[in-house]
Amino acid sequence: MSVSTSAVNLVLRVAPASPAEAAAYFGASLAVHADVSDVAAALAAEGDPGFVIIDTRSTESWDQGHLPGALHLPTTLIPEQAGRLLEKSVPVVTYCWGPGCNGATRAALALAQLGYQAKEMLGGFEYWVREGFEFETWEGRERRATDALTAPVNAADCGC
Repeated sequence: MSVSTSAVNLVLRVAPASPAEAAAYFGASLAVHADVSDVAAALAAEGDPGFVIIDTRSTESWDQGHLPGALHLPTTLIPEQAGRLLEKSVPVVTYCWGPGCNGATRAALALAQLGYQAKEMLGGFEYWVREGFEFETWEGRERRATDALTAPVNAADCGC
C-alpha cells in the first residue's frame, strides 16, 4: 500500500463558490461594511457625506481619541438614546477600537434592529490612526505618521 506524499492544497480543499454565490456574498459584505479610507474620503469631501459616523466606545476611549465629527453613542446606550440622536432616514456607520473588537458589529446590529440603516467601519479607530488620518482627543486634534503596512505613505489612496 502506497501513501501519497503530495501536499493537500488547503486553499482548494473546499471548492470556491460559484461566481453568482460569490457576487451575492461580496455584495452583501459591501452593503454592511465601509473601510477607513472610504469613510475618510466621504467626510473630507464638500457637503453632507450622507451618513453619521458613530463611535460606540466608552467615554474614556472617546476622550483618548475619536474621529472628527463623530457622534459618541456607546453600544450600551443605543436602545435608550438612538431615537433622540439619530434620524432613521440617515445611514449610520459604526466604529470601535479595531479589527480585534466586535463592538462596532454589536452596535450596528442594535441599530439595525431598531430600524436604522447601518454599516460597520472595518479597522475601527486603530486603522483610522494607522492610516494617518486626523483624530481628536480631549486635548485637541492630532495626526500620526502613516503606517506603511496599512496604507501607502506617499499616495492619496491605496488604489483599491
